[in-house]
Amino acid sequence: MPPFLKITLLLVALIGGWADLRTRRIPNWLNTSGVIFGIGLNALFLRGDGLRLALAGCGLALLIYVPLYLIRAMGAGDVKFMSAIGAIVGPQTWLSLFLTTAILGGVASVCLIVARGRFYLTLANVSTIANELVHCRLPFHKDPSLDVHDRRAVGLPHGALIAISAVIFLAFFCR
Repeated sequence: MPPFLKITLLLVALIGGWADLRTRRIPNWLNTSGVIFGIGLNALFLRGDGLRLALAGCGLALLIYVPLYLIRAMGAGDVKFMSAIGAIVGPQTWLSLFLTTAILGGVASVCLIVARGRFYLTLANVSTIANELVHCRLPFHKDPSLDVHDRRAVGLPHGALIAISAVIFLAFFCR
């Protein structure tokens, strides 16, 4: 990954992660800037291949994150944030960041479940979610607390997890 994209990734990820930790929101100006800079820098420096990579990275992020948003497992800011990251890094690197974020999020979720004593409730929720999705129903219709925006829902600041994953990726896998 060229240095200008590494710097852009680091800045966008850290600002988004910090904002999500502080306010539980990722600002639209950051997401829009990330997409514009991602597409613009890739197209400028890598020409046609860069434009294709930026659009494919952004598209892959949307393909994976929009369904999570539609079942209300993810907020819109997280979807836009990951699409901006995808525009900066392209599809292959984005997939690595996504997997790193998923693993980190899984570990953080288990820690949160244990710390809050919610093991059995979490198993029941996972069962409800799976059952509703198998029957093509939205889980939050059966149990409103399964909506990420419900005040009873236990959530993690996903933008912060994305930022940590970007830092890990840059430090250990991107030389």
